[in-house]
Amino acid sequence: ELPESWADMQEPLLEGMCFTLKYLGMTLVEKPKGEDMAAAAIRRIVATARVGARKFQKVILTVSPRGISLQDADTKEMVENISIYRISYCTTDKLQNKVFAYVAQSQQSGALECHAFLSPKKKIAQAVTLTVAQAFQMALDLWEAAHAGR
Repeated sequence: ELPESWADMQEPLLEGMCFTLKYLGMTLVEKPKGEDMAAAAIRRIVATARVGARKFQKVILTVSPRGISLQDADTKEMVENISIYRISYCTTDKLQNKVFAYVAQSQQSGALECHAFLSPKKKIAQAVTLTVAQAFQMALDLWEAAHAGR
């Protein structure tokens, strides 16, 4: 269930909105954003994922104005925490419309990484993308409010 208006989203988003997804994998990308770049990266990730017959890691992806955090759904172990400021792009793939992906700069290497996740439904992949976009806006609003008094 998605709230009708953005005002209804602010409260839960501050706490963090959770989505249960399957982690498909990661590939390095050249550019920080762009639909074609993301589509090509998602194709590579999906092709690699199809080759390996392994089970995908089920993760709880939490989106907040601080960023995205990934937690293993079974063990509840923290997998990764990505600052909102390191995320440069997120999208729902047009062809693989159950796939949500984001591009972020690696804290370790500084390389641009595209991470892709499979959602149970197209609507959920779109909801994650929208939620990340709203988290960006909220982070910007909070940042601007914090710096307004200077």
